[in-house]
Amino acid sequence: MADTPTVNTMRGPKPTDELGFTLMHEHVFIHSAGVLDNWPHLWDREAEVQRAIATLNEAKANGVDTILDLTTIDLGRDIARLKEVADHVDLNMIVSTGLWLDPPRSISRMSPEEMADLFIHDVEEGIGDTGVKAGAIKVASEPVVDGANVQILKAAAIAHRKTGVPISTHTFVRNANGLAQQNVFERAGVDLSRVVIGHTGDSEDLEYIEAIVKRGSYVGMDRFGLGLPTERRAAVVAKMCERGHADRMVLSHDTSCYMALGPPDPDRPWKSNYGLIQGEVLPLLLDLGVTEAQVEEMTVENPRRIFEAQGGY
Repeated sequence: MADTPTVNTMRGPKPTDELGFTLMHEHVFIHSAGVLDNWPHLWDREAEVQRAIATLNEAKANGVDTILDLTTIDLGRDIARLKEVADHVDLNMIVSTGLWLDPPRSISRMSPEEMADLFIHDVEEGIGDTGVKAGAIKVASEPVVDGANVQILKAAAIAHRKTGVPISTHTFVRNANGLAQQNVFERAGVDLSRVVIGHTGDSEDLEYIEAIVKRGSYVGMDRFGLGLPTERRAAVVAKMCERGHADRMVLSHDTSCYMALGPPDPDRPWKSNYGLIQGEVLPLLLDLGVTEAQVEEMTVENPRRIFEAQGGY
């Protein structure tokens, strides 16, 4: 009997069939890279760690089993700090390697092969001296997929094909650049079914969303509580389910316990939180005609399939 596939988590390898209800695009702590190393007084570390522990344990109590934290180095990724949280929460936490929109110049000037080596190290050897291995590769494109960004996408493709871990992206739907990301990945030999095109749910253009899905990728309906009203986001998901695409959607919030990319605001003005999907979105989807089986597919089965497609190629 073949071994059950596993995914790297904060606590080590986890069987993919034990991930359960999974939020596929979240964060815990977001910081500007390097700031807290130099000005640690800008946040109350202990208070924020405790708040994150309480927030994530509440999410677990409300039915969330796993979160994918897509925080990269240019979003202030700090695995040692995150481990303080993970050691006290009863849910699975998968972390990522890769780059967001603001990579250090010393990294962005590297060749795709050199960048890929960094991503591969995070997956195969571990991040820093923490021993924690990344379970996904995160890359971003905004506002367009341009020359410098193409190099980063190519690096993700190289690292993915070497390690087999999935790619998850940040996109800017007003420029339809999820399709442009797919073009880069496809030219680099990536199996598009092993890519999640993130923030696709920011769009209400069903033809755009369906074009991504028809090329094989999953789409992230992953900003519930941000920007577009929840009711409109849910309507898009319901329409895509009607078209038979529940097997290519994953749900999430793109929220965090702490975010310091703007002025400090612990009581964030937006509605997003780790419990919005469970508390409001799923009942709304069921009212719109989405079936329980389709909900299970988007929240449990699709994440499992994404992480169980393994091996380099």
